[in-house]
Amino acid sequence: MAARILLVRHGQTEWSVTGQHTGRTDIPLLDEGRAAAKLLGERLHRSPWDGLPGVEVRTSPLSRARETCDLAGFGDGRAQEWDTLMEWDYGAYEGLVPEQIRERAGEDWFIWRDGVEGGEALSSVGARMDEVVEWARSAERDVMVFAHGHVLRVLGARWLGYDPAFAARLRLSPASLSVLGWAYGAPAIERWNDTGHLD
Repeated sequence: MAARILLVRHGQTEWSVTGQHTGRTDIPLLDEGRAAAKLLGERLHRSPWDGLPGVEVRTSPLSRARETCDLAGFGDGRAQEWDTLMEWDYGAYEGLVPEQIRERAGEDWFIWRDGVEGGEALSSVGARMDEVVEWARSAERDVMVFAHGHVLRVLGARWLGYDPAFAARLRLSPASLSVLGWAYGAPAIERWNDTGHLD
């Protein structure tokens, strides 16, 4: 059983600033996002983390996650790209802001309830994150993933045993650090949406 699974959301991109749904479009980091990734890396290479020796690292292959991993100092041959960690496929809603989607889908549209048009079902995102949970719990050391806001929120929900839609209640900022672990033998959140390195 893994001692912990550390989650890192990639740094800021142009679309994350504007609020556009960024699924499979390969949007690069902004300079602000690159700087935040470096600050996170500096934090994780100081005590008490000490560079997390022996940690097993996986990253989404999309450049915004891969570059965050590299800039944080974990792309030194340790990080393995894993398609399972790619962001939710938003289909027809890719690149749109919520206001534009509501014009199409109705004013009460809510992604965690209503999903997306022509893209990936939330249940499919949940199944992918179940695969990540299974991998993490099979390891006997800490693991770390670099990925995207929505899939990491679903990963948090599934780690705890909740329906993927519970992710609506788990906000996640760019370049944040979260840690999932155990309490009294049950899955637990140790740290969530920690951006102290950006203060």
